[in-house]
Amino acid sequence: MASTYLSIRPGSLAGFFRLMPLLATLSLCCGATGCTHKAGPVHTEKVKAAVNLWSDSDGDGIPDSAELRSYDDRESFRRWFTGIAETQFYEYSPSWNTDQRDCAGLVRFSMREALRRHDRLWFQRMGPQYERMAPDVAAYTLETGPLGEKLFRTDFGTFKQSDVADGKFSEFADGKTLKNHNSVFISRDRGQARPGDLLFFYQPWVQKYPYHVMIFIGPARAEGQGAADWVVYHTGSSPEEGGTVKKVRLSLLDHHPDTRWRPVETNDNFLGFYRLKILSD
Repeated sequence: MASTYLSIRPGSLAGFFRLMPLLATLSLCCGATGCTHKAGPVHTEKVKAAVNLWSDSDGDGIPDSAELRSYDDRESFRRWFTGIAETQFYEYSPSWNTDQRDCAGLVRFSMREALRRHDRLWFQRMGPQYERMAPDVAAYTLETGPLGEKLFRTDFGTFKQSDVADGKFSEFADGKTLKNHNSVFISRDRGQARPGDLLFFYQPWVQKYPYHVMIFIGPARAEGQGAADWVVYHTGSSPEEGGTVKKVRLSLLDHHPDTRWRPVETNDNFLGFYRLKILSD
């Protein structure tokens, strides 16, 4: 996107291994003379949780255990995700590798850091410009979650446990992969968007990176002017292109001199607002 337009492990098996002592107990209780112990309701629920670790009840390709199932977790993620993305406009975090700085890279970086444990070491690593934005996501952290650092699905289909070993999840996702495999269409009407949703634009004549992505943050944390239609985005389609992070209101983009970047329903290059699958409720 033109940069001259400015506004102001395979997946982790940690959950499974935590249940190994329980599974060993259940198997060793039965000897040659028969079972001498029966699992009570608590044991049954723990075994059921192990079985459901890799379930995909909504068939969206993301395991249920990687989705944020509670309202509080979704709101915490949204505040961290949008806050981290917005902060890159003011100063890049040293933790954001230069070879990952493009439009999709801003989404990957903000999403990954939003799911980490935000302790003293995290704040030291990220830089002095950060403050606590919300409670941490309670369901899991990036280090303990079922997919580890490989957050992004790379292929169609419902989730199967073998997908992790088969390379259908990755630490990397370009704009097309974010749209097709990691988010769901919400609307082309901005009134349906929520903070943390993604905007996608498509330029079929750009062969290598035809998709461009922005992050809808809604009300800004800083210099918000009382408005609730802010977006942040990186102008580069790839790190090699250079570019920078912009923070701009949708109402200003509506009048972008290049009509292909206007987030309006009459623009065929604007695909609409999408929601990350881990937030889809």
